[in-house]
Amino acid sequence: MQPREQTRAVTTTQRVPLSVIARQWTRIGITGFGGPPAHIALLRRLCVQRNAWLTEAEFEDGIAATSLLPGPASTQMAIFCGWRLAGPLGAIVAGVGFIVPGLIIILGLSVLFLQHAPPAWVTGAADGAGASVPAIAVAAAAGLMPASWRRAGRAIPARGRWICYLLAGAVAANVAGEYLVAVLLGCGLLEWWISRPPRDQRRTVALAHPGGGERPRGPAAMLMPLAAKAIGVGGLGSLAWVAFKVGALSFGGGFVIIPLMQHDAVHTYHWMTTAQFLSAVALGQVTPGPVVLTVGVVGYAAAGVAGCLLAVLVAFTPSFVFVLAGGRHFDAFRRSRAAQAFLSGAGPAAIGAIAGAAVTLGLGLTQFWQVVVLILAAGWLLVLRRGVVPAILGAAAIGVVVALAGGLR
Repeated sequence: MQPREQTRAVTTTQRVPLSVIARQWTRIGITGFGGPPAHIALLRRLCVQRNAWLTEAEFEDGIAATSLLPGPASTQMAIFCGWRLAGPLGAIVAGVGFIVPGLIIILGLSVLFLQHAPPAWVTGAADGAGASVPAIAVAAAAGLMPASWRRAGRAIPARGRWICYLLAGAVAANVAGEYLVAVLLGCGLLEWWISRPPRDQRRTVALAHPGGGERPRGPAAMLMPLAAKAIGVGGLGSLAWVAFKVGALSFGGGFVIIPLMQHDAVHTYHWMTTAQFLSAVALGQVTPGPVVLTVGVVGYAAAGVAGCLLAVLVAFTPSFVFVLAGGRHFDAFRRSRAAQAFLSGAGPAAIGAIAGAAVTLGLGLTQFWQVVVLILAAGWLLVLRRGVVPAILGAAAIGVVVALAGGLR
């Protein structure tokens, strides 16, 4: 009982100084290579194991709640821990410390890789790293599948729907374009509708959506792409809309941003080529901090440094809003049957979208040696089950060798 009492005292009296939060969360933002699992492990070591600021149960409850939210879960967990330890200011300081180091690094790499006439070795590194991305997408989807499959339960109808949602997401990633968000939301809403208890239906709806305020959000969000298309085409408004989808409407973890951004960045607005987009995804994977910082590379391609900063600001703002406005309700939200049912539909659809994006990304490879790199990366990630960062760095190194040998076209 003693650790729990200490944690409550810290939480209520806000005894963790902001300077400590700024220093420790910035350190995680600098050293946090490896994506969300590495970020969660570093936060657990800091907040639970080393300093006993939070109990293990409180930390796990935070993970469970943030996993139900759209957007980057590890970023939201970093913000949530700061909120628990020092209130709203702690949340802001923690989030900024976690995000900014990676932003600085990815902005510098964007300038290097997206310059008008980069050196041959830079082009080779970009093409090599990009060639590994389809394998990374498949590996990411495969890693998310077991937990999502267990969430579906043992009932045959539920498992059948899970497979249908997975396939719907995979197909939508290749054919739905900017309306992929609508497909993800539609799968979630369908599962919520099917999973409602049959008795006292109106009472169930009232309890799940107090005052009728939440239920319209699903259909309204499904129509938002139409509104965005009408009010801002091709400029900063369009960039802000793409970033907003990444931060507020993406379910299934950071990697679902790939199919969400690909169509807009490459085909709709022509901010970058497929090869450049592959490089952008690779940069987001190999740099420390949140994977969602990939949106900064897209922003830089669209509108330079200002576009990078705008895209990152818009993409991460929803995470701060979710935690600051809803943190005190996380326990109830985590226990909500409606939220669990929605994620049971949107989750497998998002996983399918991640896997489906690998098809389009793979078709974007233009050189034979890139196909060889893709096969090697797939073996490293899917057969040997090794890390993503070494796969990207190895692929980039092969690209540099090919470039220096004069093998680029």
